[in-house]
Formats: sequence, structure tokens, C-alpha cells
Amino acid sequence: MHVLWWIVVGLIAGWATGKIMRGSGYGAFMDILVGIVGALIGGWIMRALGFSGQGGMIYTILVAIAGAVILTWVLRLITGNRETGGGGMRRAA
Repeated sequence: MHVLWWIVVGLIAGWATGKIMRGSGYGAFMDILVGIVGALIGGWIMRALGFSGQGGMIYTILVAIAGAVILTWVLRLITGNRETGGGGMRRAA
């Protein structure tokens, strides 16, 4: 049951991150993975800030979204891709 919960939270966080970061996302599987890793990052940050991590569904999803946004931002800084998560072709001006 916990695995299903992680997948649902990851899917919601990955989808929301794609909307927040103005991209099309990475595809369903990668959006789930970004959301799950984002939940881990967000949870680590919240514990480092002194929050106990005891919250309900909304708290968990918000922390996962925050972590996924940070993860996506860092990934885009590293890859230099700011608009989309995929490797789409751009027209030369």
C-alpha cells in the first residue's frame, strides 16, 4: 500500500511541477520518478529546517511538489534546458 501511495504522490507532484516550471514534463514514468525523488528532497529539507514531518496528505503533496520544483530547477541549471523537460528541437533565428 505504501508503494501505491508513493506513486500517487509522485504523479501528482511531478505533474504539478511540470505546470509550475512551465514545461511539458518528462513523460508519465519520469514525472512519477521526479515527484518521488522530490518528496525525498523536500522531506530532507523540511527535517533540516526543524519540521517533524508529521502531516497529512496535503502536507505530503506540498512537500513533494517543493522538492520536485527544486530538483527540476537544478536539473535545468545543469542541462541548460529551461523550457521543456524533453529534448525538443528549436528553430534557429
